[in-house]
Amino acid sequence: MRRSDRSGADRTRRGAVAMGSAAALALTAIIPLSAASADEITDLGTASDHGVAAEPAGLQAESSPTGAWLVETEGTPTSRGGSPSVNSRHAREVIAEAQELGVDLSVRSELSSLWTGLSVTMSDADAALLAGADGVQAVFPVLPLELPPTPTSDVMPEMVSAITMTGADIAQSELGYDGEGIAVGIIDTGVDYHHPDLGGSGAETTFPTERVPVGYDFVGDDYNADDSSVDYQPVPAPDPDPDDCQSHGTHVAGIVGADGDPADGGVRGVAPGVTFGAYRVFGCDGSTTSDIMIEAMERALDDGMDVVNMSIGAAFASWPEYPTAVASAALVDAGVVVVASIGNEGDLGLWAAGAPGVGDDVIGVASYDNVEFMANSFGTQPDGAVYPYISAAGAADAPTSGELPLAIADLPLACEPLAGDYSGQAVVVQRGGCSFHIKAVNAQDAGAAAMVLYNNAPGLVSPTVEGETPITIAVPSLSLDDGLALVAAIEEGQAAELVWSDETISAPNPTGGLISDFSSYGMTADLQLKPDLGAPGGQIWSTMPLEQGGYGSKSGTSMASPHVAGAIALLLQARDDLDPGEIKDVLQNSADPTLWSLNTDFGLLEPVFRQGAGMLDIDAAILSTTRVSPGAIELGESEHGPVSRTVTLHNDGGTDVTYTVSAEDAIATGGDPDDPTFLYGVSSVDVPAQITVPAGSSVSVDVTIAPSADLEQAQYGGYLTLMPEDGEPIRVPYVGYAGDYQEVPLLTDIGYGLPVLGQLTACDRLIGADCTMNGEWDLMPDGATYSMADGDVPTFLVHLEHPAQSLEMTVYAAVDGERGAAIGPTATFLASEYVGRSGGAEAFTPYTWDGVLASVYRAGRHNTEWSVPDGDYIIGLTVVNALGDPENPDHVESADTAVFTIDRDGDGNPPSEFREQLRDVPPKMKGELRCIMLGQC
Repeated sequence: MRRSDRSGADRTRRGAVAMGSAAALALTAIIPLSAASADEITDLGTASDHGVAAEPAGLQAESSPTGAWLVETEGTPTSRGGSPSVNSRHAREVIAEAQELGVDLSVRSELSSLWTGLSVTMSDADAALLAGADGVQAVFPVLPLELPPTPTSDVMPEMVSAITMTGADIAQSELGYDGEGIAVGIIDTGVDYHHPDLGGSGAETTFPTERVPVGYDFVGDDYNADDSSVDYQPVPAPDPDPDDCQSHGTHVAGIVGADGDPADGGVRGVAPGVTFGAYRVFGCDGSTTSDIMIEAMERALDDGMDVVNMSIGAAFASWPEYPTAVASAALVDAGVVVVASIGNEGDLGLWAAGAPGVGDDVIGVASYDNVEFMANSFGTQPDGAVYPYISAAGAADAPTSGELPLAIADLPLACEPLAGDYSGQAVVVQRGGCSFHIKAVNAQDAGAAAMVLYNNAPGLVSPTVEGETPITIAVPSLSLDDGLALVAAIEEGQAAELVWSDETISAPNPTGGLISDFSSYGMTADLQLKPDLGAPGGQIWSTMPLEQGGYGSKSGTSMASPHVAGAIALLLQARDDLDPGEIKDVLQNSADPTLWSLNTDFGLLEPVFRQGAGMLDIDAAILSTTRVSPGAIELGESEHGPVSRTVTLHNDGGTDVTYTVSAEDAIATGGDPDDPTFLYGVSSVDVPAQITVPAGSSVSVDVTIAPSADLEQAQYGGYLTLMPEDGEPIRVPYVGYAGDYQEVPLLTDIGYGLPVLGQLTACDRLIGADCTMNGEWDLMPDGATYSMADGDVPTFLVHLEHPAQSLEMTVYAAVDGERGAAIGPTATFLASEYVGRSGGAEAFTPYTWDGVLASVYRAGRHNTEWSVPDGDYIIGLTVVNALGDPENPDHVESADTAVFTIDRDGDGNPPSEFREQLRDVPPKMKGELRCIMLGQC
């Protein structure tokens, strides 16, 4: 709900600014496609063609709101020179103004260090009213933040294989750096400081320790902000002990800087000499909230952290204006390098990157798959073959001995009930077409004793079969190649039985060094490059709490982010002259872009807005003496033709350097953001062919770029490569949007007629009017009657295909079945700015209205909200395209609900009998409401 300070004219304001032999080939190869000119586009298929789009799941409600709001006040964060007393005064002024407006709020916390404002609890109607108050700069919903899905698996790669991918092993063993003297803050589930690899000495260890000297628990064990959980408990109970009863934070800390001995079964992280700050923002289960994240950031700043890692994010919160992203950017301005995971929603399409990773100057990190792994295995007879597998989360544990007959499902995808009887057998099923849970239920219902799932794209997948129906059979998951080999062996009679084993098998990962299938796509909603770069995050072996076995494997951008945080500690130890912005530039300049993970045979590069600058190359960053700033070129929209940006080359070395400059495009994406089409075309890049930078000096050059002329309504990008006469290349990614960004659709019906009124008909746990998780919805295109009791309230189901600049909902009287006048001057009951797109092809957000509007009258007892009378109404929805102008009708979309009726008593009172209900309406509004409700205007 920020008051916009931008117009359509300045919507591109932000744009002004050696992986090894495979990568080198990718950057020099002749592309074996027809796209040889800027006027030709090659269509490479959609995500679903490559088997990487989300499985159909049916109409899915996104998480309900928390009921809390972040109210941005005037003032300057103290980290940027502001005064605590002045900020506190502004907060008090807003509270006083809220009282004058009749806003009923409860203050949760006051924030001043990195972001100025209040976290409060209040209704949607009060939030909409308070957004217009004089001292309020913006109002944002407090978002629930879940840990990314990073199930522990039976894959056991060593950290050794991961750190060799980024040169961290070279930085440690040959360059002699271990991060000593650098403090890294872990904002997460806490850290098991008892762990020997993290400096502990077992269960008797007490906090603080030498390696974890500072930290804080902001929430307590029982805290859980997930209002769909039976363990919902949203009241924090802080204490000084930041121990970890989940595992995520301990796993993250181990990647940053565990100091175990791999020869003895321990883990050695990227920077084993660092000290930690442990900031616990999760209880033992469930979610946290964005205001608690900001509190933790402020504490990390006060504790003197050099680097802060946040392997947490709000998916699809893709605007850098969201408070956690703004606070993270302020933390960077205060001199702290901030690293954050970019998200694990790779199967959900474009614009999925979330806050805080989308913050300005925050390093948002993508994930690459580890190059090798060890996993549990089963064998087959009579051929004696052995297959490594990952066990699906939510399934029964796989046995370690015994045999099962093998069979191929009569429906290979198992998305419908199986016709055959598979009693006591291991049935083989391919990924695709429906959810893993549906497949497992169908196999289980057919009597199978196990379901062997194999991927439909290269590499392994870590599936989950969790769902309403418990899965009581084992579900081992194979790679595509192994699955096809198993199917062929069964068909040829070479594999009749599955033989369970307790043995592990070491194997090269077929997707090692490529972007992980779960890693989220950017860009940000305002067309900045995200992610910024990547690191190993797929199948990483690291520390776990001692009570959970001490070690385990997890996958996710959560694991890639701490790899970068540890590498930054090495870089800071080696080059303490670099500020956070320069560190980001150096890391991007030295990163190595990799081939397209869906088909490496094309020799094309992974989209820039999926891998950023490429794979982290930390030894190259440490040894570099030159850099380019900014580290990435953000071009914005191309609707007005080629875009020019200026970059500056800095040479801190002792000799002049001459660079030969070239450019290469990566894959672009267009079409449906949920199931994007992959495209390839050649951009027009105008840049000097050679640039000489004198020793100890800087040179600025202009770069002019336009996308391929035939590329329309698509994200595109590529890389400038600056090759010196001697030494490593420097690369600068560029990224932009081909076409008019304000032409992308916002309101789409996704096959259900959305936006439309909906009614929650079943829910595991009803909380107020907002139980959306695990709920079932009826769609009501013809309207409905609501009692306004027990959650029976009008709810507008909205799917946003792309991010929106703003979204408003206003209540109108219905007169003769048509929209009448708005219900008084405060009829807008919800007004949000910087709204992310919906998180999936069939996802929607349910916006409820409780029949209450806010009063602007400030006299006596009328300083309160009021309930509208029973009658007929319409809710109107207005959305403005990202970076759009609300005054330009081409940038605005709108929709109305059907006429609906509020009938609290169930007596069907016609509007003419509503006079009794006007008693509590502010006197100045009675005439207006009588006019509206009786149609006598």
